[in-house]
Amino acid sequence: MKKLQGAHLRKPVTPDLLMTPSDQGDVDLDVDFAADRGNWTGKLDFLLSCIGYCVGLVNVWRFPYRAYTNGGGAFLVPYFLMLAICGIPLFFLELSLGQFSSLGPLAVWKISPLFKGAGAAMLLIVGLVAIYYNMIIAYVLFYLFASLTSDLPWEHCGNWWNTELCLEHRGSKDGNGALPLNLTCTVSPSQKYWSRYVLHIQGSQGIGSPGEIRWNLCLCLLLAWVIVFLCILKGVKSSGKVVYFTATFPYLILLMLLVRGVTLPGAWKGIQFYLTPQFHHLLSSKVWIEAALQIFYSLGVGFGGLLTFASYNTFHQNIYRDTFIVTLGNAITSILAGFAIFSVLGYMSQELGVPVDQVAKAGPGLAFVVYPQAMTMLPLSPFWSFLFFFMLLTLGLDSQFAFLETIVTAVTDEFPYYLRPKKVVFSGLICVAMYLMGLILTTDGGMYWLVLLDDYSASFGLLVVVITTCLAVTRVYGIQRFCRDIHMMLGFKPGLYFRACWLFLSPATLLALLVYSIVKYQPSEYGSYRFPPWAELLGILMGLLSCLMIPAGMLVAVLREEGSFWERLQQASRPAMDWGPSLEENRTGMYVATLAGSQSPKPLMVHMRKYGGITSFENTAIEVDREIAEEEESMM
Repeated sequence: MKKLQGAHLRKPVTPDLLMTPSDQGDVDLDVDFAADRGNWTGKLDFLLSCIGYCVGLVNVWRFPYRAYTNGGGAFLVPYFLMLAICGIPLFFLELSLGQFSSLGPLAVWKISPLFKGAGAAMLLIVGLVAIYYNMIIAYVLFYLFASLTSDLPWEHCGNWWNTELCLEHRGSKDGNGALPLNLTCTVSPSQKYWSRYVLHIQGSQGIGSPGEIRWNLCLCLLLAWVIVFLCILKGVKSSGKVVYFTATFPYLILLMLLVRGVTLPGAWKGIQFYLTPQFHHLLSSKVWIEAALQIFYSLGVGFGGLLTFASYNTFHQNIYRDTFIVTLGNAITSILAGFAIFSVLGYMSQELGVPVDQVAKAGPGLAFVVYPQAMTMLPLSPFWSFLFFFMLLTLGLDSQFAFLETIVTAVTDEFPYYLRPKKVVFSGLICVAMYLMGLILTTDGGMYWLVLLDDYSASFGLLVVVITTCLAVTRVYGIQRFCRDIHMMLGFKPGLYFRACWLFLSPATLLALLVYSIVKYQPSEYGSYRFPPWAELLGILMGLLSCLMIPAGMLVAVLREEGSFWERLQQASRPAMDWGPSLEENRTGMYVATLAGSQSPKPLMVHMRKYGGITSFENTAIEVDREIAEEEESMM
């Protein structure tokens, strides 16, 4: 029996299903493992997709508000410091993982199958975010269509949705200048238009009784999903072309809004309020936490979009350069958006005769109440309103493309033979399913559900996922091995800066964010509405579910191995047999001994490992492990 087994290992007979394209010679394949997955049609496709993914709604409605409430110009100090400690290193790490393996967020955990639960948690998070994020795009579409009129519908009082507290603040001046208004006793037409007409929130008694579906919002949400589906119809080959418009056109609109804003009377008042340094704020830990949170969420680290986009790159794409272009470009865009927003808010402040802080808000309140109200004060208000909401539409769609492509890529990489030939159908089914799940957001009380999803779907769970990813790559897989992989891919090893951040600074900062978010936990609220305890519990469970997927994945990985618990744990933490570059010509060094065509459902090396004992790859891996361990010990 041993002789037969030895002969089998010396001259393996490879079944057709397990053979790579190079093994089969002239045999025609219905599926080309490398080409079948697809790639970007050009280097600019990837760069623009990353820019569009990172530069989104967060840059417009969250950064300016966080800047002025946390020290104005002084906020830029912790902001850029956190960008250097967390943003750039984690961005580069995620791109490197995706490009080296050409795999999505699930299959990439061949690097260490013990942590595959982190990939599943990532998919859960991005799925929940995609559901409510497209609802925000639906709101933008609603306002976009409403702007196609001669008079904006939120410009005047006297409509059925207004109350007796409604006051048209426009033009409330006398000959001596602006008359101060007591805004606490009045409500702007734009506020009532948003809450009573668009949301129709008065038809809901709370999150437990959402009321009826708003069919105008339902149709806008349907249109949003149709647009997203059409743009990802052919994967990155179609979305990579759409971003040439959606990633660049917002900058043209932002420039137009910036020029228009700074030329308004009172604009400097808002800009001064936005950027006046208040350095005493830097003594507060809250400012540093806010800066880290802004960097973390604006770059989209941990959602899987960066990893997915990089997986469609060619093996030697210069992602080192792209990392700095995208991260620094994202920061500059946020600062420019602040100038555009606060110049208009300064104009509003002068027109209304009130301080800037009484008109400045963050989040949906800025996009759907304050800025639309400012548009009514400008000549050609429908034109400027249309431009603003069209900019928000293009900003939001880029991020939504990434969310959907992440989900589709992750699942199809897990089941390539079944789903890749039917990727269009599968993408359509995902869009339909998410549209149906998002219908609760189109009800009278849909905003309550949106706030709950926004507060908990990507909160502490996302931090846990990123911390796990960082530790798994640098500690379990090994920082030296990871740097060697990058050297194989880019031609150089990451320097001391990246290694220090990956090993210590980034995980420590993320851990501080996690502790801070737990200690400073505050129940969700929307205006004066306080969420009931059961809704808070539901939100917490939503965040915990993504965290629990990590130990659940570890349990599954350990149970799949053989031997004692410690042996199983060691085997599950090692890279899979087919881990490495996807193309045979890119497999050098230790990866030469592995089977090319790692996209196959059951590679030959895995087959040999299970039935034929230790292979040459395992011997190579053991030697590399020993060599790396000795190198790390010498460094310590």
